[in-house]
Amino acid sequence: MCDHRHLSSSYSPGEIEHVNFLSEDIGNLFLNEDCSDIILVVGGQKFPAHKVILASRCDYFRALLFGGMSESQPGVNTIELQDERPQAFSVLLSYIYTGKVRLSQLKEELMLDLLGMSNKYGFQLLESAISEYLKVSLSLKNVCVIYDMASIYILEKLSQHCLNYMDRHASQVLQSDGFLSMSKNSLVEVIQRSSFCANEIEIFEAAVKWSSRNSAENISEIIQQIRFPLMSLNELLSKVRPSELVNPNDLLNAIDQQIHSKDTDLNYRGVMLPEENVASLRHDAAVIKGEMKATLLDGDVANYDLDRGFTRHGIDDEDSEGIVVRLGQPAILNTIKLLLWDKDARSYAYYVDVSMNGKDWVRVVDHSKYLCRSWQVLHFDQRVVKFIKIVGTHNTVNRVFHLVALEALYTLSTFKLQGGLIAPTENVATVDHSAVVVEGVARTRNSLINGDLKNYDWDSGYTCHQLGSGAIIVQLGQPYMLDCMTLLLWDCDDRTYSYTVEVSVDNTNWVMIQDNRNKACRSWQNIRFPPRPVTFIKIVGTNNSANEVFHLVHFECPSERQRDEQRVARRSVNSPSDTPGAAGTSSTSENASPLGSHTSTPLVDLAPPTSPSSQFAGSAISEHRIFRLSHRSTLSRLQSQTSRSEPLVELSASKDSDVWADLAED
Repeated sequence: MCDHRHLSSSYSPGEIEHVNFLSEDIGNLFLNEDCSDIILVVGGQKFPAHKVILASRCDYFRALLFGGMSESQPGVNTIELQDERPQAFSVLLSYIYTGKVRLSQLKEELMLDLLGMSNKYGFQLLESAISEYLKVSLSLKNVCVIYDMASIYILEKLSQHCLNYMDRHASQVLQSDGFLSMSKNSLVEVIQRSSFCANEIEIFEAAVKWSSRNSAENISEIIQQIRFPLMSLNELLSKVRPSELVNPNDLLNAIDQQIHSKDTDLNYRGVMLPEENVASLRHDAAVIKGEMKATLLDGDVANYDLDRGFTRHGIDDEDSEGIVVRLGQPAILNTIKLLLWDKDARSYAYYVDVSMNGKDWVRVVDHSKYLCRSWQVLHFDQRVVKFIKIVGTHNTVNRVFHLVALEALYTLSTFKLQGGLIAPTENVATVDHSAVVVEGVARTRNSLINGDLKNYDWDSGYTCHQLGSGAIIVQLGQPYMLDCMTLLLWDCDDRTYSYTVEVSVDNTNWVMIQDNRNKACRSWQNIRFPPRPVTFIKIVGTNNSANEVFHLVHFECPSERQRDEQRVARRSVNSPSDTPGAAGTSSTSENASPLGSHTSTPLVDLAPPTSPSSQFAGSAISEHRIFRLSHRSTLSRLQSQTSRSEPLVELSASKDSDVWADLAED
């Protein structure tokens, strides 16, 4: 019969691939009695089959038919399968022969039976495909029964999808017929979640209806999951008490907790929408306190300037309660993002409180002692929130706190908090994390933190300062709990440097974490120190063996390079390391980096400068832009060292201007 089949136009004379014909021929054996060597009996209905096909497609049938069991003995040609429905088994058997199932043509009950059999017989691809189809087919009518099935067969992804669906439609689920048919274990799993956000009295009344439908089940475990302190006194006395399902002492305890506990101590429910900003107009959030309320929640983070695009409050105004946002409904949060006004070099300090009733507040973030700028990504332990209050405590330019945008969400990303601050595992000294170089000399601002580890040479790709004057200072967007950082000293020749590193949270009070004034260092520098809050990092060069300028190519914190090396070391713990310097030391000087460092290339036909203090310094410093220099004499000295005609430009942060002013363009 194969001789008459048409070959596709892509057929190649040198290669034979007739897989589609093979699939058709095997599929034609489905329910074919002529070649059958086994009869499967399901619910009284006989299904002719082929042992070798069953065994090749399914480990269950391989063990049953060829594993030494009684069914595999000679002469056995009929096997009865218990607890299966014939119609569903017919679909499964068709899948075994053809690899095809049209799920859209199956009734829901049949599909759930097929899901159970695919789990029982180990057809993981079929099980996964049905699960994915059910995810997009969820409705109020079927979500409860699908969740029951997913729980029985431990289908975690499908179970979680059902739970998320029920969370989003909690009140409707409670009113559905499917809720009344749920197993007790599934019902307990659903209503014990804080993200199942419905009125507590609705949950109680639905539980009572479920008990009436399932009278043989003990309801006490379900009653234990209901949060009676969240009900009103009238609900407790007029609806809960008459049911006689709750111990009177439990009712009294609930009333006592309402009276004497803080509102913030109650175990509230709230919606959970992972990675979705609930502080938005779409979710009915509103700014209820603060000046110029209109733009804070509009999602526009590009169009703002000195006069518009932000919400504000006076820092010294005794009547000011800060900026308060009311969410459309209680929500489970663990992350708040703020955009502080950042059109100049100013920094702010602030704190964030949250509440359920707008009266009792809990502080989740306290940055009142830290200078912060631009985007703030704030993590905290998850809690149910209805109101968010942001209070500015300091502005380095004036006495007004300006907030451009606010987002509130629940993130699934992992994070670590230490002392109320984020202890990051990735480099936060980047522009994407709102870090900025506030002092130093370079051709391009922020080249120190742009991540480019390869493109640097005699003239570009680094940030520098004159020895004995100035420094290189990096400001992080917000305070972090740090314990390590990495520097890359300019290493296109064999020169060495000496330097110190200090850190601060306010750009005023500094703590030295590394003192290499008496060391000759080159290339990569790995620095470790006891964990401490850090917002500013100041690197001061004290010596250069070639000239009077300190050159720094790259900076990162925490040190991703050190963490990468530690992971490599753990993977090769039994192999000797040839890399000088361990990540656990205070400082490491390396001649080469295994992780993408710049490799010096010998100059051809060009001898290195004979007078690094004059010739090299001129090429290194000219054409660079100055972010900020403490002494104008430094600018003069740097200008005098270069023979180039382009003037140096000093950029400084003026308190009266919203931009970096060009002070030497003329």
